[in-house]
Amino acid sequence: MHATYVTVTIVAALFTGLAAGTYLTGHDYPKAQADMKRLPRSWVPRLGLCLAAGALGLLAGFAVPLAGVLAAAGLVLYFVGALIAHLRVGSRQLIGWAVFFTTAVAALVVNIAHL
Repeated sequence: MHATYVTVTIVAALFTGLAAGTYLTGHDYPKAQADMKRLPRSWVPRLGLCLAAGALGLLAGFAVPLAGVLAAAGLVLYFVGALIAHLRVGSRQLIGWAVFFTTAVAALVVNIAHL
């Protein structure tokens, strides 16, 4: 179980950290997504900070297990909000969302089990 916990947590932190990097470096994809979802572009860096905090929180969970659980729960809520934003504008492009959401849920499950 410990190997699963470590692997899933690292994969979730990696995925989330890479997404945060695209949001924080001014990549065109997050800007296009914000435009498609009719969100202000000023939100893009803030959303990137939320993703970065989630990734760092998952890694901090190795030292403080409760931090990992809270970070994973926060990421699950973040991606529920992303789903709502997609559905609000009628977007059915949910494959990327599903990958990130599933990874966040898996991280939450293994972090709770490890706690």
